[in-house]
Amino acid sequence: MSATLKAGTLYHSLKDKLGFRLIAGEDGRDRVIHSTDENDTKATLVGHMNFIHPHRIQVLGTRELEYLRSLRKNSRKDTISQLFSELSALVIVTDNQVIPDDFLTKADDNRITLIASPLTSQEIIQNLQYYLSNFFAEKITMHGVFMEVMGTGVLIVGESSIGKSELALELLTRGHRLIADDAPEFSRIAPDTLNGRCPEMLRDFLEVRGLGVLNVRAMFGDSSIKENRNLRLIIVLQDISDENIDRIDRLRGSRRVRTILGVNVPEVTLPVGPGRNLSVLVESAVRNHILISKGYDAGRAFVERQKRRLEGSMP
Repeated sequence: MSATLKAGTLYHSLKDKLGFRLIAGEDGRDRVIHSTDENDTKATLVGHMNFIHPHRIQVLGTRELEYLRSLRKNSRKDTISQLFSELSALVIVTDNQVIPDDFLTKADDNRITLIASPLTSQEIIQNLQYYLSNFFAEKITMHGVFMEVMGTGVLIVGESSIGKSELALELLTRGHRLIADDAPEFSRIAPDTLNGRCPEMLRDFLEVRGLGVLNVRAMFGDSSIKENRNLRLIIVLQDISDENIDRIDRLRGSRRVRTILGVNVPEVTLPVGPGRNLSVLVESAVRNHILISKGYDAGRAFVERQKRRLEGSMP
């Protein structure tokens, strides 16, 4: 899936976080910073003022403005023309510095968005690199409920009407947090890491059959909602039957690995049936996953204990 980032989109997304103020070049908001259909890399998108390898987002701190002020009139004019050329999509002045009048004129004439921020140039660059990496990361939308259980990102999946939302509601009453219901969106933010979040339209809502759509934040408070979390475990709810039960390893359970966007994620299947307390089973699955990730496997420990006992009883 292709993704296109425009100057206006970046400005509005980070306006509050980075204290952005639109100074000039408002007509340049539709200028494309980067598209995944292009061949250039995200590494060249943002950086300090550079004309040898121009960045699409040029960041000017105290040193850059001091350098421009030190130039003679003609050199300064040529340099500013390069700064606000077609190679730039966005110019950011940091540290609450006074912006020269010729910046305003060039930004409006060439329709290059010019914004200011009170943060340092290094802070701006670090935040923009993080934002760009997430914006252009590989993404996939999955059907299920994504929750934070004991600090672990857990995706609950299963057939329709099997009880995913009801289980999520019970987990909420036990102090765990909802990230996304029905259609969580996952992006690969690192070679071995998937980060999940909720689409804006679905944020805070949980649909439960018989109750309709519930606003989790309004019912349980702000602490019941988590904006995003790395996916660490998938729990599959499966209707209980003799055939399904026979396939489950009584010693190690039904632990497998599912590959999503090239990342391997542990997966545990829990049979659903009358009398089974699924919220307790989910918590236990998460606790066991944490132990396994730390190197302790209860099934292996049990086998080794039996082996030692048998070896000790042999003549």
